Amino acid sequence: MEVPPPLVLKRALFVPSKTLMGPGPSNCSQRVLEAMSNPVLGHMHPECLQIMDEVKEGIKYIFQTLNDATMCISGAGHSGMEAALCNLIEEDDVVLMGITGVWGHRAADMARRYGADVRYVEASFGRALTLEEIRFAFDTHKPRVFFVTQGDSSTGILQRHICEIGELCRQHDCFLVVDVVASLGGTDFLMDEWKVDVAYTGSQKALGGPAGLTPISFSKRALTHIRQRKSKPKVYYFDILLIGQYWGCYGTPRIYHHTISATLLYGLREALAHFCAMGLKKVVQRHQECSNRLQLGIEELGLEMFVQHEPDRLPTVNTIKVPFGVDWKKVADYAMRKYNLEISGGLGPTVEHVFRIGLMGENATLEKVDMVLSILNEAIQSIKLRAVKAERSKI
Repeated sequence: MEVPPPLVLKRALFVPSKTLMGPGPSNCSQRVLEAMSNPVLGHMHPECLQIMDEVKEGIKYIFQTLNDATMCISGAGHSGMEAALCNLIEEDDVVLMGITGVWGHRAADMARRYGADVRYVEASFGRALTLEEIRFAFDTHKPRVFFVTQGDSSTGILQRHICEIGELCRQHDCFLVVDVVASLGGTDFLMDEWKVDVAYTGSQKALGGPAGLTPISFSKRALTHIRQRKSKPKVYYFDILLIGQYWGCYGTPRIYHHTISATLLYGLREALAHFCAMGLKKVVQRHQECSNRLQLGIEELGLEMFVQHEPDRLPTVNTIKVPFGVDWKKVADYAMRKYNLEISGGLGPTVEHVFRIGLMGENATLEKVDMVLSILNEAIQSIKLRAVKAERSKI
């Protein structure tokens, strides 16, 4: 029996225009979209390798690092988490997870699969970890690797004091892995100065690039450890020594490791070029100004931020408590149906508790903040009014 071609593919492709103000991805600029329409190059063509070199320099700038082992993993943000843990962890290594939301638990699941002895230091609901809690956990568990998310998109929590954590890790001969997927560009991050051993981010967040490439960087200290491993990393695809050779990180001839997406490279290259032209400090300042305006507007609407301690609020993913008696999904559906605006609900520990409003890249503007505040208020009031009418109809 021959399987016929699907009828759905006879229709023309249709992609609606939406304003993406959830936790990511964010909208790409026209510059990025146009870049991705360029002709495809072969993954080993000199022109493609040149673009990879340019991307590499852009990543060093946004991470504020001089690390040779700076590159992209072909995959979404999770691939950065996998690569960081896969390369550092050996069997029975104690790995301490800093928990401020869902991502520390996700990293723990991965670490166990690589044979780690996973331990936890967990913040109380709705707040960041304190240095005292982390120090106590180090003294108790004596970890080989410490993982922490600088900005947890599930809770909207910003983990500050990465600089002090980096120093603590050096004192304990521990490797520091920092997930900056949702935070980079919206808050300060200085990889070398803060003694971070591995950092990775998402191309589709504040960078405003397409999803599918994950910028990542390994310190010289981490690279030495990886080269001295007793066994090779357990996943070939995430072996940073091999990927780094493809990216030309080690001064050796480039090798074929995998077929990178040329079109994603174009998009990321242009996103980085735009980011660099604006300047890191100005980008961070813009994201923080937008978040401040959003928080003020939320207060004026009579709503409440989920993270109570203001310095612990992540500027790029803002979490707002869902008002009592309001169905968050109906609010999100209203915004999407009427305005093609994405407002997300909670994730992991915040499911059904919060709205998550992303202010990233092209969407981190004061005009977009005012727009989302207006639509959020309209949606909530509409849902409340429907609920009142529904109750009256029962009488």
